[in-house]
Amino acid sequence: MERGQKKKLATLVGCNYAGTPNELQGCINDVAAMRDALVARFGFAPADVTVLTDDRGSPVLPTGANIKRALADMVARAAPGDVLFFHYSGHGTLVPPVKGRRHGHGECDEAIVPCDFNLITDVDFRRLVDRVPRGASFTMVSDSCHSGGLIDLEKEQIGPSVLAAGAAPAAAAASTTATRATAARFLPYAAVVEHLSGVSGVDAAHHVADHLLALFGADASAKFHRDAEQPARTDDDGILLSGCQTDETSADVPGDDEVAAGGKACGAFSNAIQTVLASHPAPVSNRQLVSMARAVLSDQGFEQHPCLYCSDGNAETPFLWQEEDKKKTVTAAAEQAMSAL
Repeated sequence: MERGQKKKLATLVGCNYAGTPNELQGCINDVAAMRDALVARFGFAPADVTVLTDDRGSPVLPTGANIKRALADMVARAAPGDVLFFHYSGHGTLVPPVKGRRHGHGECDEAIVPCDFNLITDVDFRRLVDRVPRGASFTMVSDSCHSGGLIDLEKEQIGPSVLAAGAAPAAAAASTTATRATAARFLPYAAVVEHLSGVSGVDAAHHVADHLLALFGADASAKFHRDAEQPARTDDDGILLSGCQTDETSADVPGDDEVAAGGKACGAFSNAIQTVLASHPAPVSNRQLVSMARAVLSDQGFEQHPCLYCSDGNAETPFLWQEEDKKKTVTAAAEQAMSAL
């Protein structure tokens, strides 16, 4: 797919949930690091990178409605050939089926947890990708627990059913805190319901859908609306790089951990991506990036397995469509020739 000089648009979200029992440390730092990489390495214009965090003083908080609005605005600006990117660092959770409202497979659905707990599910991301103009791409990095499969119906390229080249099968799901003093970016379903029940006034015995519909109405996930259209399109340019498998957790690394670059707290997966990009010139394919991030995390002692979901063709395309910088290549070759004289 020829990208030419098309637009590059990004939405970056980091939720630390400061001052709550669910507080994380590295999510806002992940967003700052990714923003720097987008501008410096990938050529994104700063004005085309929207950042939503729950940091004190943030002008727009990453609520469910605000995140979906930012993503919808980004998609609305897109044209064929454009590169769209969404990065999320924060809590994830799994949502059990809702009787009369489930969207097809009857299993738990993956979801991210915005700062107001208005869950955004895999169904929402499927519907978003379905609206991306043909010929444009939507790449999503989710550094959250249970993030495998966050774009519903997207084809698994690396994951529990399809291994990365040369990789050993992942062990049964285990906490990423087993070998390091890290926190998991995971909110149990019961904790989500308990929090929402205290706000909605709906009894905690009810499904989370009842709480979210009572609190957010039309802004609640499409998964929970009985009349929502079922996802259909899968011949798309949706690309998901998840921090872990559906049955795993993703680690939030404190600043005093040896892995944390510059003493800044971070997500293990986000940090692994930055490590790979810093040590490998363009182009790095989506498959290569996930495979190498897996290796980095394994070497560091983390028990999470990043996954890749996309079409066969997009698995081999460069991450964010970054081609080799021919100018730098020519300069390097000239310098090498001069040194040989």
